[in-house]
Amino acid sequence: MNIKIRLTILSFFQFFVWGAWLITIATYFFTNKMGTGVEFGAIFSTLALSSLFMPALTGIIADKWINAERLYGILHILYGAVLFYVPYVKDATTLYYVIFAAMICYMPTISLSNSISYSILKRNNFDVVKVFPPIRVWGTIGFIAAMWTTNLTGSKANSNQFIIGAVAAIALGIYSFTMPKCPPQKSIAKGASIIEQLGLNAFKLFAKYKMALFFIFSMFLGAALQLTNMYGDTFLNDFSKVPAYHDSFVIKYSTIIMSISQISETVFILTIPFFLRRFGIKKVMLFSMIAWVLRFGLFSYGNPADGLWMIILSCIVYGMAFDFFNISGSLFVETTTDPKIRSSAQGLFMMMTNGVGAFLGSKISGYIIDTYFTTAGGDKTWHNIWLTFAIYALVIAVLFAIFFKHKHNPKELVNVSH
Repeated sequence: MNIKIRLTILSFFQFFVWGAWLITIATYFFTNKMGTGVEFGAIFSTLALSSLFMPALTGIIADKWINAERLYGILHILYGAVLFYVPYVKDATTLYYVIFAAMICYMPTISLSNSISYSILKRNNFDVVKVFPPIRVWGTIGFIAAMWTTNLTGSKANSNQFIIGAVAAIALGIYSFTMPKCPPQKSIAKGASIIEQLGLNAFKLFAKYKMALFFIFSMFLGAALQLTNMYGDTFLNDFSKVPAYHDSFVIKYSTIIMSISQISETVFILTIPFFLRRFGIKKVMLFSMIAWVLRFGLFSYGNPADGLWMIILSCIVYGMAFDFFNISGSLFVETTTDPKIRSSAQGLFMMMTNGVGAFLGSKISGYIIDTYFTTAGGDKTWHNIWLTFAIYALVIAVLFAIFFKHKHNPKELVNVSH
């Protein structure tokens, strides 16, 4: 089989096995009355916690001891095995540890899948910059396909979503063993300290005002990145409590509605080169923050009837909100850091957004929702929840526009492309 097709299959299932439950676990958790918002926030924060240390550790293992494709396969099989156990869990405390175990296995496979693809494509003399993005897009398509599968099989409020993910994960793990070998590169220098091996030397970037400010804003925005993944499906599903919306298409197919967000990603990612050339890195990051304001604000005022257009538009702007900051932020790191610590700096950017920021966002949002926006009967006041998140994103955008100074230089983007 053509190697590009094989890598496309790998990319598709890499995110299929996550999309099967990530967007609908909140619906499952609250429908089955497994615990409070604080407890759910803690469970969702395991994505961030595992992102803090597992990618670095598995990267060292793949660099020094084990073929990347084998380590990738082992981790997916373990991930699938843990997901198979989820249906037997009946309380929030146990679910926290089980999902944490699943994330410890899954989160490092995201970077490993990229490493495997890069290694195989380079070995076969492909232009990675040209060939890899179309392969990676199929990962987003896989995520969408999983969401649709969960919704159309009636699994968004029951444990079948985890079974779907588990079966696909184990199949992917087995499939990965058939991929071309990606042996250890032993790229870590002999005698390198544990600080250097873990990329912690990049922390010296915090001594530079501009970089420190960038990483702090990355953390604050990272706190917002997973909020609609955490609560979006539950928000739409809760409209079923309103008699006028009880049989609405939006409620029945809420996960499919939410998948518009991922579809939007595949479109907006294609527009990034134009926006970067025209407006520069800072303005593109600012556009992302404004898009987050719209994402939350439109959810706040939307409903399944006359406000349906707001829900749909909120899902559409998600593509700009998510992609523009992640990619422009990554380019900012690429163009402003020393090549010797560039990979470590990229890791630090991911740690501040998907690690520290996402962890704080998960924990604090659960506390705020439980404390201020949950009625005595357990119902959530979604209008006020989303409006609060929108105000938060607006404050971050205004502060970023005022304090973060970065002059647009078209040449820096040319240098990156070469």
